[in-house]
Amino acid sequence: MTATETAKKTSADLLETAERFAPEIAERAAEIEANRFLPQDMAKRFAEAGLYRLCVPEVYGGIESHPGEFVKVVERIAQADGSAAWCVFIGATSGVVSAFLEPSEAERIFGDPLTITAGVFAPRGKAVRANEGGVEGYRVTGRWQWGSGSRNASWISGGALILGDDGKPEMAGEGVPQNRMMMFRAEDVTLHDTWDVSGLCGTGSTDFEVTDLFVPAARAVSLISDKPLARPLYCFPTFGLLGIGIAAVSLGLARGAIDTLVELAGGKTPQGSSKPLALRAKAHLDVSQAEALTRSARAFLMETVDAAWEAATKNGEITVAHRRDIRLATTHAVQSAVRAVDLMYTLGGGSSVYRSSPLQRQFRDVHVATQHMMVSDATYELTGRLLLGVPTNTAML
Repeated sequence: MTATETAKKTSADLLETAERFAPEIAERAAEIEANRFLPQDMAKRFAEAGLYRLCVPEVYGGIESHPGEFVKVVERIAQADGSAAWCVFIGATSGVVSAFLEPSEAERIFGDPLTITAGVFAPRGKAVRANEGGVEGYRVTGRWQWGSGSRNASWISGGALILGDDGKPEMAGEGVPQNRMMMFRAEDVTLHDTWDVSGLCGTGSTDFEVTDLFVPAARAVSLISDKPLARPLYCFPTFGLLGIGIAAVSLGLARGAIDTLVELAGGKTPQGSSKPLALRAKAHLDVSQAEALTRSARAFLMETVDAAWEAATKNGEITVAHRRDIRLATTHAVQSAVRAVDLMYTLGGGSSVYRSSPLQRQFRDVHVATQHMMVSDATYELTGRLLLGVPTNTAML
């Protein structure tokens, strides 16, 4: 498939694609988990289908999706398997870098429709300015954790602090240390086999490292101070899009857990009871609560995303209030999804703990999602300060 053919796809097309993939993903969920990263044949087919190009600009052959449509695609895959959905969302959101690159560089990297990207925004690397063969750039050294999807990627990015001649970080205009996302060819990166975890086991979120690697300035962007393409999608903060992806995975896991429990309840009679689970009052209460938690959190997320998109479309920017609400809605969605999954896992009783039950994997996956800093409890402190009108540094909002 060419970049032009991919560009002709719409978000609705990709939702249909996710629907078609879902049965196979669910069938291969145990394989994905045991493999500890997305099988390469599946990653390649996701790329061929355009799933990694949801956030790549149309001008480079991407989908440039409305974030609400992005949620629907990731959410549907997560109903089948959380790890597969996580890899899709990371591949998609790391593609946002393309909107910050010089057009020639963006076209060179993202013009290939099979390009898969991964990356970690956290500035765990250090970079010093350098010149190699007349090309301005940086010498970069660093090791990053949580490199989701990196084993499938052809390009991997890592955040790095820019150090001055005095060895101290340069400061950006926003009053924070200057850092840039450095794009590395996958063959220049060392992957460390560190991903032995309790949940989202199939994401391959291993550590990766580079040592004294030259990166041309054309492949180093600031997600804070550089200006992306003037398009509605890129009015959304990168960190907000990251949170939206985590929320989409979590809501999909919650929906999958509810569906699994409903199917189980019709044929399960709890030990010591003569009634099937579906006829017990406790099941009625917990399924209703899980449904309300999931649907209300999703509604808040979609309302918030739609409001920000409307502002971006009309005004070419979104306000601090929009950014605040995105972070609040995404964190709320994740925590609501956790409560919904917990209810379903507990209600499933002993059946939930068997490897053959999706409930145990959904339980483990959603609890790993909660550990991401973009949806931690600290978000409530940040958004609460803004809601109360307390002066707050919003550079990372």
